[in-house]
Amino acid sequence: MRDNRDSIDFRNEDIGRLFASLFFPTLLGMVFSMAFILTDGIFVGHGIGPQGLAAINLVGPIFMIINGLGMMFGMGASVVAAIHLSKDNIKAARINITQAYMAGIVVSVVIGTVCYCFPHQVLTLLGANGALYDAAYEYYVWFLPTCLFAMIEGIGLFVIRLDGSPRYAALSNIIPAVVNIVLDYVFIFPCGWGLKGASLATDIGGLVAVLMIGWYMFLRSKTLKFHRVKRTRKSLILSLRNVGYMVRMGASGLVGEMAVGVMMLTGNLAFKHWLGDDGISAYSIACYLFPLVYMVYSAVAQSAQPIVSFNHGAGLQQRVRKTLLISLGISVLLGLGISTLFVFFSPTVVSVFLSGESAAGALAASGLPYYASGFVFMAVNICVVGYYQSIERAGLAVLLTLLRGVVFMAVAFVAMPMLAGVKGLWLSVPVAEALTLVAVVVIQTTKRKTKK
Repeated sequence: MRDNRDSIDFRNEDIGRLFASLFFPTLLGMVFSMAFILTDGIFVGHGIGPQGLAAINLVGPIFMIINGLGMMFGMGASVVAAIHLSKDNIKAARINITQAYMAGIVVSVVIGTVCYCFPHQVLTLLGANGALYDAAYEYYVWFLPTCLFAMIEGIGLFVIRLDGSPRYAALSNIIPAVVNIVLDYVFIFPCGWGLKGASLATDIGGLVAVLMIGWYMFLRSKTLKFHRVKRTRKSLILSLRNVGYMVRMGASGLVGEMAVGVMMLTGNLAFKHWLGDDGISAYSIACYLFPLVYMVYSAVAQSAQPIVSFNHGAGLQQRVRKTLLISLGISVLLGLGISTLFVFFSPTVVSVFLSGESAAGALAASGLPYYASGFVFMAVNICVVGYYQSIERAGLAVLLTLLRGVVFMAVAFVAMPMLAGVKGLWLSVPVAEALTLVAVVVIQTTKRKTKK
């Protein structure tokens, strides 16, 4: 693969070409990650059954939290390092990314240890009980190594893209996803290892990603190399301060992933309350599909981030605004396309996971069109949150993410079924996204009036 790092000039290159050079490799990497999630659902659904899908869905919030922490440290380090690079302060940028890796590893080890020592308490908190408890436990205990691997991968992808190697970052998504897909099939079908096999496949794929990122950081990186951090008391205090600032800058990434976990958890509880275990199995298909859609929109936001952050740090506001307009336009087009696909082909999509003749399959086929009606709103919301994050408006980014993923989501899952029955269950996520978009419009309108 030809090295393309020197071809990326965040300061002078045409915004359209610059965005494309980051977006297409990032999207390609996301597509392969989506392919893994999709095939994992297919293999589990057909090789283990609806109970396997429901068990993985119950454990899913843990992965969302770990992935969110990785995004938080990665996005925060990328924003801060990009601003340092715009001012030619390479040493500070290197120190920031080193501190982000160190903090991320410590946090992931702590979470993994807690989950390992208190499995019953964690699974009970996630809603695993009755017949689903044993299945969820089987997946859970073999899944824990992914805590460390996902953290390192989440940070590494942001750093590698900022270093000017978006294609290598894409490969760091693609190769582990392919490994995961192959091992998923082998472990579930020929080996017959069930949910343990699905967990081990995820672990090994994550390890491959970590090895690729480690190889890049130690042997291939051009600018963003590791920098030795002093062990003095003063240095520790400065490191904590830097990590704190990066955490604030990247906090909406964590809140966004936690919001997906909240959506899964509250949705599981609501669907079980109204429709029983078949409801959870049906909703698990939506939860498998949601990250796929979220990844596409995240590819837009993550591609825009280094461009916006660098030019924001350099004071080139016209380039910042142009990047925002391009990313918004692409987000809307993608939202319309994906919504159309799910609305008109929901039975086909569901049949990939479960038989349409099953109770869970029939529920999912009838509900997905309602669920997909909010994808355009989601696309715009994710783009706007990423923009605020990139220009150091972390508080506003976190506020919007909390509204869309926690406040409005929880209220919608309680209120909508009461107002519209089963249809309301599926409309809860779209309603939360629509209310968030209204909040965005209100904020922007107020901001313009204040300026005038």
